[in-house]
Amino acid sequence: MVIEMSLSDTLSNAMSAIKNAETCGARKCEIRPASKLVGNVLRVMKDYGYINSFEYKDDKQGGSFIVELSGRINDCGAIRPRFSVKKTEYEKFEKRFLPAREMGILIVSTVKGVMSQKEARERGLGGILLAYVF
Repeated sequence: MVIEMSLSDTLSNAMSAIKNAETCGARKCEIRPASKLVGNVLRVMKDYGYINSFEYKDDKQGGSFIVELSGRINDCGAIRPRFSVKKTEYEKFEKRFLPAREMGILIVSTVKGVMSQKEARERGLGGILLAYVF
């Protein structure tokens, strides 16, 4: 399944493509164009088992990611506007974007890289909220 959008926010496009592919029961989806940020978000999703794998494909036109879905995603999306969050404020945003305690993850960009809010809280890092998945 190829879902191609021409909006300016590549992360929002990627999360929409994954959500749409999961909704219609597809096993794979293609995300174009590829970016480092999208790749880092996909890595976090893979680490937590929300996707099985992803692979970068260079087509000399911005590249793309082929994502193998696991069927575990109920909802996902980019967080806009991108809120800054302190290490003590994660719970406030978990209540806002996630359906229940310990269900799902927030994906955060920190000075140590892109990670889940759980890992950022353990390391004592704040950051900028990018996306949510549950």
